[in-house]
Amino acid sequence: MDIVKRLEEVLQEAQSMIKDADSLSQLEELRVKYLGRKSDITSILKGLGTLPPEQRPFVGKLSNEVKEKIDRLLSERNDELSSQIFDDVGEREGIDITEPGSTVEMGHLHPITQMRMEVEDIFTSMGFTIAAGPEVELDYYNFEALNIPPDHPARDIQDTIWTTEGTLLRTHTSCVQIRTMEKFKPPIRAIAPGRVFRYEETDASHEHTFYQVEGLMIDRGISVAHLIAVMKTMLKSVFRHEVKVRLRPGFFPFVEPGFELDINCQICGGKGCPVCTNSGWVEFLGCGLVHPNVLRMGGIDPEEYSGFAFGMGLDRLVMNKYDIDDIRLFHSGDLRFLEQF
Repeated sequence: MDIVKRLEEVLQEAQSMIKDADSLSQLEELRVKYLGRKSDITSILKGLGTLPPEQRPFVGKLSNEVKEKIDRLLSERNDELSSQIFDDVGEREGIDITEPGSTVEMGHLHPITQMRMEVEDIFTSMGFTIAAGPEVELDYYNFEALNIPPDHPARDIQDTIWTTEGTLLRTHTSCVQIRTMEKFKPPIRAIAPGRVFRYEETDASHEHTFYQVEGLMIDRGISVAHLIAVMKTMLKSVFRHEVKVRLRPGFFPFVEPGFELDINCQICGGKGCPVCTNSGWVEFLGCGLVHPNVLRMGGIDPEEYSGFAFGMGLDRLVMNKYDIDDIRLFHSGDLRFLEQF
């Protein structure tokens, strides 16, 4: 049969062409020529209808066998050329290209970011929302609305970075308190994590740029007992064990009464170290009941509502949890430090 003869000729030609191919691109061209939709075999099979019905199964089977053999020859030659390419590259570049490569290090979140997310989860589980405010803040929200008027002596202890008249880099996240009270009516439960700035020298426990979390709860009948309960719950969740706390009288114009909340040093276990200045205690956060004047500035009646507020340093929280004795490491960019988290 003429068709059978032509199929055998195509197979012989393909065997010769594939054997002589010296590049993968040539092999691809041969694959299209012999196995593509417009291949020689496809053209030959168009004459299948001219054959007697009893011959068609035989020719159809033969054409499939020819295709399978050509496909196998292409695959074998592809493996040979690919191996040769690898050998050539290895010889040219002087490397063993079959040697397993090194793994790529996966990136991960900064320890402060990890702690911020953990704190957010803890407080949202207690019914708090996440609030935010601008880092470049107005004097009104950073000072005046927080019971710190222009002539108030408390401004002397604020090491402020001013940008323009009446505008500054916020010195605390407490300014988000007023914005939250302006936006929502009581009851209010909110925290405001964010970056703050101070114009001061850096040392093992102080930085010009650091992170705080401001907390605010306002409702009827809120007392210091609520404040202590929330703080203990948060600390136990962060450190995975009970943490000793103590309250000392403290002055903050936006709370009355005001407190300094200390925790026993998690680095030395209360024995004394540079971070706790050998006292065994670490000044953890400032807190207190929201001052009536601040409630009024936020549009809330202090005769009906009370609340507590606190501001804690995220950096210091991370230092205590992971026994870090120098706050400057967080912004050092030193991968030897950061990759530990």
